[in-house]
Amino acid sequence: MSSALEAVNRDFANNPQGLVEWALAQGARPICTTNFRPFEAVILHMVTQVRPDIPIVWMDSGYNTEATYQFADEVIKQLNLNLVSFIPQRTRAHREALEGPMPGIDDPRHAAFTQEVKIEPFERALREMQPDVWFTALRAEDTPERAKMQPVSRNSDGLLKVAPLLQWSAKDMYQYLQAHNLPNNFDYFDPTKVEEKRECGLHLQH
Repeated sequence: MSSALEAVNRDFANNPQGLVEWALAQGARPICTTNFRPFEAVILHMVTQVRPDIPIVWMDSGYNTEATYQFADEVIKQLNLNLVSFIPQRTRAHREALEGPMPGIDDPRHAAFTQEVKIEPFERALREMQPDVWFTALRAEDTPERAKMQPVSRNSDGLLKVAPLLQWSAKDMYQYLQAHNLPNNFDYFDPTKVEEKRECGLHLQH
């Protein structure tokens, strides 16, 4: 990591709103990805307070719970999000008609399933939108892999990846939601992770 990014990570370690403002000044085509999981309204509120029209990119696998779709609709309306959805090239019904229900994580087909419903739509989003700054709601306490990450990094393609909330706890997230009267959603399921502390692969590849 460059000394400049090291300095940014040091200076904004406990200032997520300041990091959002800094990052938005670094590029012309920022995006913020979301999956409408628990506490997701925090990052969505934080970035749209600075850039109301920032594209909010959702890779909708088609396997979300009803509550997650309802929560998404509520947050989209409340924050007037500029939502851009990317969906798999096959619908869930099409895929399941040919291959059956979602494979379990021990099934050798699960990697291809993850590629189809999450990673390919995300890579398509990157190709089509060509972002130079990517905001994500990653938090260190989510998985062991994320605990090793830095709030700001640059991937091999030059994309600036920004996780302003990396060091925040669930309590910090809850208090932000309460302070800003934002909704939450705990009825969430990610078919590419299944287990709470398991990585789907997207953030390891990008």
